[in-house]
Amino acid sequence: MRVEACVERYLEVLRVERNLSPHTVEAYQRDLRSLLESLAASGIHAAAETRAVHLTRWLRSLAAAGKSPASQGRALSAARQLFAFLVREGAIPTSPVAEITGPKRRRPLPVVPSRQEMARLVEAPGARPASSGRTTVTARFLRDRAALELLYAAGLRATELCRLRLDELHLQLGVVRPTGKGSKERVVPVGKPAIAAVTDYLASGRPRLLKGRPSDYVFIGNAGKPLSRMALFKIVRRYGKVAGIARKISPHKLRHAFATHLLQGGADLRSVQEMLGHADISTTEIYTHVDSDALRTAVDKHHPLGRR
Repeated sequence: MRVEACVERYLEVLRVERNLSPHTVEAYQRDLRSLLESLAASGIHAAAETRAVHLTRWLRSLAAAGKSPASQGRALSAARQLFAFLVREGAIPTSPVAEITGPKRRRPLPVVPSRQEMARLVEAPGARPASSGRTTVTARFLRDRAALELLYAAGLRATELCRLRLDELHLQLGVVRPTGKGSKERVVPVGKPAIAAVTDYLASGRPRLLKGRPSDYVFIGNAGKPLSRMALFKIVRRYGKVAGIARKISPHKLRHAFATHLLQGGADLRSVQEMLGHADISTTEIYTHVDSDALRTAVDKHHPLGRR
């Protein structure tokens, strides 16, 4: 069976059977296209002809092209999953990736905004006078405040917030039920400030943005359509500047802040894992290292031995 056909079949499984997001499937597609090009350059066109040496040659080409260890590891993971799929399907007897190890890399710790920075950020909408029409800007301020509050209060991913539907909000119960990766639902409790901001937006801001048009989505962008990821990124960055946050900030940084501040406040790791929607607790454990790093910095700064 030709490798190109194998890749197309695998990507279709990711889209339809595993129901992965378009962004995730695109990432797999980019990495596997790179593999196909490398195999074709070596004269390999059939999956059964692929050997470990061909994959090693491909990884070396990625390193020579200046790809980071993280990018190389992600590409190798895509190839590993592809050939494991082909083994399960009976297309090949064994995987040529089995004995290949990826480049070693230190997992970087996320840079997390402080509590003070987050307080300034969620209060930033409306902090400056608007230059355009008052009605539209007021509605957008309400939307932006609600979006920032909810990102921080529930640790939502950017796509989860943009695709959040009205029937996934349960404000009277104080919870939100986002649909995460792999169409998995989870229930996340939300605090009073976020509930108040979302309630104000639904009552006054959202109807003005919709202008009579129907929508099942909570956050509305241009022409009554759901707010896009790009628009959300711009919102977070704009108000980050208004709040005086020097570092670059993104929706995912708010998710980092949600997890880190919960753990610093005494939440247990398993609860944070459930609220973030992590399948593996090792993914959540990185936030314990962030907290430990902050404690170490505090000791170095304030303890006599640290100052020495």
